[in-house]
Amino acid sequence: MATSAPNQTPFVTDMPRVFRDVTEQGVAEVKQNFEKMTAAATDATEHAKTLHATALTGIQDYTTKVLEFTNVNMTSAMEQAKRLVSVKSPTEYFQLTSDYMKTQMQILSKQAQELAAIAQKMATSTTETMKSGLHKVA
Repeated sequence: MATSAPNQTPFVTDMPRVFRDVTEQGVAEVKQNFEKMTAAATDATEHAKTLHATALTGIQDYTTKVLEFTNVNMTSAMEQAKRLVSVKSPTEYFQLTSDYMKTQMQILSKQAQELAAIAQKMATSTTETMKSGLHKVA
């Protein structure tokens, strides 16, 4: 459209170059923003994987301990049942039952404390993992 007329302004002849420059600048900004968003998404994905792995480890530790305690408690109950089968008197029955209950209450109390410690450790490590991820984002 541009003509070589002497009264034509430089603005009109430079228009395609200006558009090209603006477009190139816009494309560069879009590319830069896309790269930032991609990096942020990658970081968020990695953080989610780490958080999941941390929580999963805690859950595995807790579950393993529960199964261990279940085995101990079932074995103890079976041994108590064997003792009760051979009881000769009500007095002996009540003595065995009383002793078993006292022992089991102590054992269950210790088991509950261990499970609470594992749960606390899991909560702390998961929280720390979340905090470290949030600090990276911020």
